[in-house]
Amino acid sequence: MGSFRASCKVLFCFFFLVSSVYQFLPIGADGNQTAQLIVDTKGPGRKMPETLFGLFFEEINHAGAGGLWAELVSNRGFEAGGPITPSNIDPWAVIGNESYVVVATDRSSPFERNKVALRVEVLCGNDSNSTNICPAGGVGVYNPGYWGMNVEQNKWFTVVMHVRSEGAVNISVALTSSNGVDTLAATNFVANACTVGNWTKYTANLRATATNSNARLQLTTTKKGVIWFDQVSLMPVDTYRNHNFRKDLSQMIADLKPRFLRFPGGCFVEGDWLRNAFRWKQTIGPWEERPGHFGDVWKYWTDDGLGYFEFLQLAEDIGALPVWVFNNGISHNDEVDTTSIGPFVQEVLDSIEFARGASNSTWGSVRTAMGHEDPFNLKYIAVGNEDCWKKNYRVCIFEIHTLCLLIYLMEGIAYLVMEHREHMIFLHAKIVKFYDAIKRVYPDIKLITNCDASSRKLNHPADYYDFHIYTSAINLYSMAHQFDRTSRDAPKAFVSEYAVTGKDAGSGTLLAALAEAAFLIGVEKNSDVVEMASYAPLFVNSNDRTWSPDAIVFNSSFVYGTPSYWMQHFFSNSSGATLLNSTLTNNSSMSLKISVDGLQTNSLQLSGATKTVLTSSNVMDENSFKEPTKVAPFRFELKDVGKDLDAELPAYSFTAFDLLTDSSSLQTVETDAGYKSSI
Repeated sequence: MGSFRASCKVLFCFFFLVSSVYQFLPIGADGNQTAQLIVDTKGPGRKMPETLFGLFFEEINHAGAGGLWAELVSNRGFEAGGPITPSNIDPWAVIGNESYVVVATDRSSPFERNKVALRVEVLCGNDSNSTNICPAGGVGVYNPGYWGMNVEQNKWFTVVMHVRSEGAVNISVALTSSNGVDTLAATNFVANACTVGNWTKYTANLRATATNSNARLQLTTTKKGVIWFDQVSLMPVDTYRNHNFRKDLSQMIADLKPRFLRFPGGCFVEGDWLRNAFRWKQTIGPWEERPGHFGDVWKYWTDDGLGYFEFLQLAEDIGALPVWVFNNGISHNDEVDTTSIGPFVQEVLDSIEFARGASNSTWGSVRTAMGHEDPFNLKYIAVGNEDCWKKNYRVCIFEIHTLCLLIYLMEGIAYLVMEHREHMIFLHAKIVKFYDAIKRVYPDIKLITNCDASSRKLNHPADYYDFHIYTSAINLYSMAHQFDRTSRDAPKAFVSEYAVTGKDAGSGTLLAALAEAAFLIGVEKNSDVVEMASYAPLFVNSNDRTWSPDAIVFNSSFVYGTPSYWMQHFFSNSSGATLLNSTLTNNSSMSLKISVDGLQTNSLQLSGATKTVLTSSNVMDENSFKEPTKVAPFRFELKDVGKDLDAELPAYSFTAFDLLTDSSSLQTVETDAGYKSSI
């Protein structure tokens, strides 16, 4: 048994949606009864899991590259065009025509895992001996970033680049407007031939003198010669917890108070083909040495600056437990046979050692060298993503059918009988190999299978099973009861991806948010079997809406939350909270009487109670850059709160009441397999 502290906060959430199209009623309500909610505080409540609500991050919609990861240069290592040179340098572009400058990639980089560098041959010059005079401002290359770089006045930026040349150099490094006319910040890199004869790392800090959300970085010169560039980076100095995460986007997710962070996908983990899957060892170490890879599912290049280490760091920074989804040798189109899966098993064991190993262990020492001596708190690992139906993923059960000829002797006469028999042969597949290997070394790690066990038992071991649902508003609303009849025996459910999609969702509607809220109320009611839940996808760059809707929308300079994002705020304090029994009676009127039964006299505090409402005039309303809070919660203070409360619920709304009590009599019980909660 556990108990509330002397002063605790009790959150009551009620969901009503009334419209001419969707006649949704409160969960568990009868439309012929009057509206009265009785909350029972006499009996013991049930403590909900500490991990109930969290986040799922996938590298989709340029969520990381060009988003959460604060790097402003796109294709900073010139690797996106592939290893064969000359190659495409997009989005880099040339300043000056071919009579002044010739630009091409070659394989002269000093970094072994990414050999492509950019060769810039300057044919013009501005010295007295030059007959080919460079145009004003010089020639060179520029990078527009991810649909423009956001440069704000008086903000500092750090530029890093690796340079080599056959002679002395004088390179202008500048932040400019998109057409290169207005200079926002600039410095010069001047070096003699001795200094840059070998690859040299150059670092400088730039302070912007003006604001432009569509800026670019340009590297120019008026000095004739050949210059090689590689690994050119531009980062804002002011990042979230100084760990190179974009500050405004990071704060948006931190405000949700997530208890876990599932990463890095999703389909991004698998790849359409294994050669393009997320492989964690390629994403750690110094950023210049990371080869990057093409995410062939969502069709864009990532330099993998946001790698395995950074995801672990992000989880720690926002106070969430990391949930590591690793590639288990399966992509959308090819997979490693179970007999050859050993190296993939070792790879995930190495990833756990990297996260949790001692600072002097093989992979723990790599983590330490990256600046994090203490282990990360890695407890949850998912064996792939949506792979249950793949050939080699789960335990295979083969039925061998045989016909047997039997001879029976009865009363001296022989009878021939054909009898059908079945033999069951069980073969271990990938999920079992990973499970056994990980549990042998790390018995406390919780393994998550891709196979849904909400309606039938698993045929392989797992601590959690993954549940994904994307559907219409009316379907997701009805799925508030999805887990009512699910077996309470282990494993537990992890609803790692849920959302309303299709015409109901648009780019993020109130209707979608309300249906999702209903589903999450059902998750809370069934939190004895559902221990984790997260919305998907989390982010979308408005310039790459590959998947819609999403929780958070951004461009280079602005960000807003969709109604689905704001809906999640209502559940931000639910993880680890106590679910009290309640009964809803009476009719579906939007007038509601709430009675809190069992509290001592005057135990409710008269001040500090609030009512928070998410609503809008139209159920299909959306937020936008023009109206970022058109659909956002409004909070009202409640006066003179007693154990009985009368409330009016707006149409198309989700409402939460926060009541403060000094009662110390409320108690909790541990989750029991036969326990049923009610709202």
